[in-house]
Amino acid sequence: MDDFSPSDLKSILHSKRANIYYLEYCRVMQKDGRVLYLTEANKENQYFNIPIANTTVLLLGNGTSITQAAMRMLSQAGVLVGFSGGGGTPLYMANNVEHAIEWMTPQSEYRPTEYLQGWVSFWFDDKKRLAAAKMIQAARIEYLMRIWQRDKDLKQNGFNISGIESALKTFEQRTEKATKQSELLLTEAQLTKTLYKFAANATKTANFTRQHQSTDLANDFLNHGNYLAYGLAACTLWVLGIPHGFAVMHGKTRRGALVFDVADLIKDTLVLPWAFICAKENATEQEFRQQILQAFTDHKSLDFIFNKVKEIALAEFINEDENAPRDD
Repeated sequence: MDDFSPSDLKSILHSKRANIYYLEYCRVMQKDGRVLYLTEANKENQYFNIPIANTTVLLLGNGTSITQAAMRMLSQAGVLVGFSGGGGTPLYMANNVEHAIEWMTPQSEYRPTEYLQGWVSFWFDDKKRLAAAKMIQAARIEYLMRIWQRDKDLKQNGFNISGIESALKTFEQRTEKATKQSELLLTEAQLTKTLYKFAANATKTANFTRQHQSTDLANDFLNHGNYLAYGLAACTLWVLGIPHGFAVMHGKTRRGALVFDVADLIKDTLVLPWAFICAKENATEQEFRQQILQAFTDHKSLDFIFNKVKEIALAEFINEDENAPRDD
């Protein structure tokens, strides 16, 4: 039989899948390319197969645990995983684990909706959504300039704001003049390319090319650090109750695009320089992770993200039509 990956199991439509599992007092694991659950009975272990290709929901009750490898296979097969109390109620956490990294978020019907209501109040208006995207990009540059000007470690490693002031000024001007999201994305891509070149020169990294699948340290650390930034962004949006699909820049059709939008607030400022610095020092992945998390803490990145998203959600956008009738 030919080898296959768990992602090949998505061929059965969710609407046609037959199985929903509720498990108690067992351990869910991956073994020999299958997802199994292990129980103890009469002093011997018993293994039972879970046909993930034909399963829609896996609900884990009292006394259960699950391994990372099993979660990966369930993710690739598109199985909904949840944690609950005895008998399947109440539901504590649930998520559609269809991507490589997922955020299992506590469920509550009593969380405030202030920021969600503020966000959707402008989101369906193209011009106001563009204004929100510009606010994110402006805050991104403001944060970078503020941190790079005062962080001694970054300065010692060549990350001096004077070296990119002209590029940042150009970015600000083009951002302000943009009339649609595609123009913002193009301007952002040009800035990011400039920052990569600046970082490579500052750390004497030869022949650097951004490759998401690359195995060189700089690219590996960029990928790793970006996912940490996505974690902060996802946490912020969940706490504020804003769904990840309400993107203002990276595309309305991508389910998690708002996470990417929000993560932009800090990625260039902290992840990018430390990825190059740690790669130059041949740091381990753990050392890099510790450095990035410490930088997030030192510069209050999560506070900054929270405050900016709240500000945008509650912003009173100016009516673009100057000729519109006024209440006063």
